[in-house]
Amino acid sequence: MIVDVWAQITTERMARAPWLATLLRWTGRTETSFLPTQASTLAAMDAGKVDIALLAAWYGPEGPLISNEEVAAQVEAAPARFRGLASADLRDPMGAVREIRRWVDGKAFVGVRFVPWLWDLPPNDRRYYPIYAACIELGVPFCTQIGHTGPLKRSECGRLIPYLEDVLLDFPELVVVGGHVGFPWLDELTTLTIKFPNFFVDTSAYALHRLPKAFVDYMMALGASRVMFGTNWPMLSHAQCLKGLEALGLSEEGRKAFLSGNARRVFKL
Repeated sequence: MIVDVWAQITTERMARAPWLATLLRWTGRTETSFLPTQASTLAAMDAGKVDIALLAAWYGPEGPLISNEEVAAQVEAAPARFRGLASADLRDPMGAVREIRRWVDGKAFVGVRFVPWLWDLPPNDRRYYPIYAACIELGVPFCTQIGHTGPLKRSECGRLIPYLEDVLLDFPELVVVGGHVGFPWLDELTTLTIKFPNFFVDTSAYALHRLPKAFVDYMMALGASRVMFGTNWPMLSHAQCLKGLEALGLSEEGRKAFLSGNARRVFKL
């Protein structure tokens, strides 16, 4: 089994966002080609032999780029293949809590995702704190991005120390999944892994053959029970991301944990 913990079916609203220009340039894509359908997403998953994808809602200062309602419709159309990650308007923390409670049921929606660079607010900002409490009450992970930012936004919010460390200290019960590897702050990634048992990371936005060597070393040792597979579809396809899997040299047990076991445990799939 393979689980992709970071994917989205982008909307026209999101594809038109000016900060996506760098990703479109890097991948040789156009706004139109950055608009997958449910059918093309399932076809890409089948080509990569991926069983389940977690589809994220995206909310930013400009409003819902992918709404919870849109994600719910996608999940409902293919419930055996998709699960949802909810999001909300961070400017209204209590409204965000109500929105998260409305959607997150541990079945169709199995977690919450906020992307700090989209708000230019690091994860230790006070506006996130009611959301963390809601995640703990609902028993689901809080998913976010760590490391540098590919889109044309500041990377500072992706620093693990002090921003994410503050959150993990203040909410020891909170399960956090940091997406996009955490480069260039890989020493901080190791530090947080040692210090906090509820901290995890995924490999989204990286084809496996392009993972930094320091991260691969981390996967083989300390991160064996913490790292999950992700794509950032439609930026990268599932088959593209899985190239280089054999070259990682994972044990059979480590391979199963990376591709599905860690995600199934954390998201209770």
